Amino acid sequence: MTTVKDALEQAIQRLIQANSAAQETRGARLDAQLLLSHVTGYERAHLYAYPERVLADEQERAFFALIERRQQGEPLAYLVGHKEFYGLDLLVDQRVLIPRPETELLVEAALRFVRARLDSGEQPLVADIGTGSGAIPIALAVAEPRLQRIYACDISTDALTVARANCQRQHVEERISLCEGDLLAALPEAVDLLTANLPYVGTEEITQLAPDVLHYEPHLALFSGPKGLGLLYRFFAQAKEFDKLKEKGSILVEIGYQQKADLTLYIHELWPHATVVAQQDYAGWDRLLQIYL
Repeated sequence: MTTVKDALEQAIQRLIQANSAAQETRGARLDAQLLLSHVTGYERAHLYAYPERVLADEQERAFFALIERRQQGEPLAYLVGHKEFYGLDLLVDQRVLIPRPETELLVEAALRFVRARLDSGEQPLVADIGTGSGAIPIALAVAEPRLQRIYACDISTDALTVARANCQRQHVEERISLCEGDLLAALPEAVDLLTANLPYVGTEEITQLAPDVLHYEPHLALFSGPKGLGLLYRFFAQAKEFDKLKEKGSILVEIGYQQKADLTLYIHELWPHATVVAQQDYAGWDRLLQIYL
């Protein structure tokens, strides 16, 4: 018979020995706790309050199967099937990129824009491009119930399936319209605010990625050609060419840490009078571009 205490101790040792890149940030102990909590349905505090509790055979098998996958580097979020983002519990799997904390900066900036318009009596229209799991539009819809309609676009049918499930999970499916297509091609009308967390990793950076990212997260949501600028350039070009922004509209995009100068130059080629403001992430890197037309 294997107790909670025994199972955790064995799992922690296995994860430490595996020395996967993920252990540097999450910690073997925390990973083991979260996976056992996921399998048993018990809170982490409960596991330590009752270490002598005996695991059922199926629980033990399921737990160590997940530990083995974690040893191979599979991200924790994919193993448990969900990830917290902006206070929301979102479904994730290998069809979508795992939401990152730095993307919450984009949500906060979008909320400032939206609330300023709402407070002045307007009803702004928002579109999120490359929506993936739907994290950005869902966070906006939940945080600001006055916002009546948001478009969420993605080229991936699989990603939109996950986004739809998350919209239903957070009860905002009536307010978020999902659109399938390449960047802005599927967006049916001009909007006041465009948000985007598009792939921005350069193909030359592939060796710099952590193994759990490189081997498990969808490359369609990661890479965008040399210097990672291909999709971002096309996104801005389409916004201009297809006239997808209303007068005095704005764009919020997450960017790579070395892309600010190139993108600012390109944006001013398209909109010479635009104001471009960069915001840094928690590590001090330029991470968010705010474009005001």
